[in-house]
Amino acid sequence: MFSLVGVFVAEFFLLREGVTGPRLTQLGQIDRLYGMLAGIVVVVGIVRVIFGAAGPWYYLGNQMFWAKMTAFVLVGLLSIAPTRAILEWRKAAVSDPSYSPTPAAIGRARLFLRIQAVLLALIPAFAAAMARGYGS
Repeated sequence: MFSLVGVFVAEFFLLREGVTGPRLTQLGQIDRLYGMLAGIVVVVGIVRVIFGAAGPWYYLGNQMFWAKMTAFVLVGLLSIAPTRAILEWRKAAVSDPSYSPTPAAIGRARLFLRIQAVLLALIPAFAAAMARGYGS
């Protein structure tokens, strides 16, 4: 999860007005890594729910678990728009190496990232609450 957040922060700071050529390529690579890490987090989470010491019923009956899962799903859904934009920008940069997304397009993508940042911050808060027995 810490790696996921670190890669998210890198994407957040790289996605700025004036991003072109090699930086768009780097942004695409970071976004791809973000998606891969999210997939790993999901797999590890499923394994932990099924085979963890607490057992699946502890997790499935806990409101904080479901709040955490809801936040994670929302982060995933919110990441679709910036990923699609980055893919389009990279495609445009192949035909025009000086291509740079418009400030409005960057602003839209960054809005999605800002909302994701808030939700990402809630995930460990929900996990900590669950670990302390809240939501049972």
